[in-house]
Amino acid sequence: MARTRRVAVAIVAALAAGITPAALGGAAAVAVTPSPTAGGTTGTGTVVQEGGPLVVPSGEEVVTTRVTVTLPEGASGPVKARLLLPITWDFVNGDRYPLSWDIRPSCSVDGGPFQPCPLKEPAGGLNKGPHVATMPVTEAAPTITYDIRIESGHDARRWKDVTGTLEVGAGGAPDLASGPVGFRFAHNTPAPGLRTTVLARDKAGVLWQYEGTGLPDKPLKARERIGGGWNTYTSITPLGNRTASGEGDLVARDKAGVLWFYEGSRNPDAPFKPRVRVGGGWNTYTAIGNLGSRLIARDKAGVLWDYSQKRLGPPAPFEERRRIGGGWNVYNAIVGQGYGYSAVARDTSGVLWSYVPDWQNHPDFAPRTRVGGGWNAYDRIVYADNLAGSRVGDFLGRDKNGDLWLYESVSRDGNDVPPPSRRRIGWGWDIYDTIL
Repeated sequence: MARTRRVAVAIVAALAAGITPAALGGAAAVAVTPSPTAGGTTGTGTVVQEGGPLVVPSGEEVVTTRVTVTLPEGASGPVKARLLLPITWDFVNGDRYPLSWDIRPSCSVDGGPFQPCPLKEPAGGLNKGPHVATMPVTEAAPTITYDIRIESGHDARRWKDVTGTLEVGAGGAPDLASGPVGFRFAHNTPAPGLRTTVLARDKAGVLWQYEGTGLPDKPLKARERIGGGWNTYTSITPLGNRTASGEGDLVARDKAGVLWFYEGSRNPDAPFKPRVRVGGGWNTYTAIGNLGSRLIARDKAGVLWDYSQKRLGPPAPFEERRRIGGGWNVYNAIVGQGYGYSAVARDTSGVLWSYVPDWQNHPDFAPRTRVGGGWNAYDRIVYADNLAGSRVGDFLGRDKNGDLWLYESVSRDGNDVPPPSRRRIGWGWDIYDTIL
């Protein structure tokens, strides 16, 4: 009887310690008492992100973080792991974006080949749980390394710090280990196809290109020469999205009134193909501008006309013109946006007005809205299409001293409009007679 009591006491003590006694026919079990360490742990395993949170530059670079997992003694069989990242929202302009739109992870286990492990949004909706990236399954070992490679889009810069959790389990995560994995998103120069360019013609007729950086602190790179002979033109107008990878077209009117079309080459070193003649008679227009890939032109009576670009391009790149409306002689500057159908126009008193499409009566505009006054301080106003890294297009103004000012736009009813605030990003721009 005394021996039986001693066995019972031993069994109770063993169970309290997390051990299955051999007397009951079981094997030794793993203790599950948490033991946190500097790397961050849950349960008996450890999860350590080498080097701390990964800095993820937006745009061109691909970066990798290594996470080392130490499993509890006795762990065996297939091991599953998943990375959980919280739902984080961006509230710029009132919009909300899930993190999975901006980063694309791939994963490797123990130095093996990388495999896609995309972030999946929770099935119940974006506010029902975290994003989940599932790692490749591997066999249990004392130590497992997970390499997580992150390719980020241009818009990843809107994120700051995101801390997720790597959960590792056999039967179901995280029954072996879990711990934090952090990411810090940083501004970086985006890929060329995501950066715009600013063109400027000097008084000798040389056309220069300034690539945008996509960075707010220094939005323009040093200029590069495109070529000479551009002073034969009385008007030069961009069409469509112009990028540092050589995308975007131009039209140019010569002194005889002939309009020429320059198709984008997609070669950044020589961004335009040889010119193609569109036709004569364009001296009837006192202003030529663009609405995305469409051409607009104001005649001497103040009527604004719309020329839609044909999809097949040259040799006749435009459809027959359509009348937008009259009364446009009240403006001394008309600036269209590079990607849409909206425009801003400055009247003779220096007030800037915004025009958005009237989709019920295309190509007409809806009634104009006032942006603000004081714009007669500039002799050139240019739409610069996301020059400094904002999510909307920007505007440039050159004042009479030759200083170049940047307006990082705000979105209003789907139209990019310049805000009241500005900052100077250059000087000496009075060497140019045309900026676009």
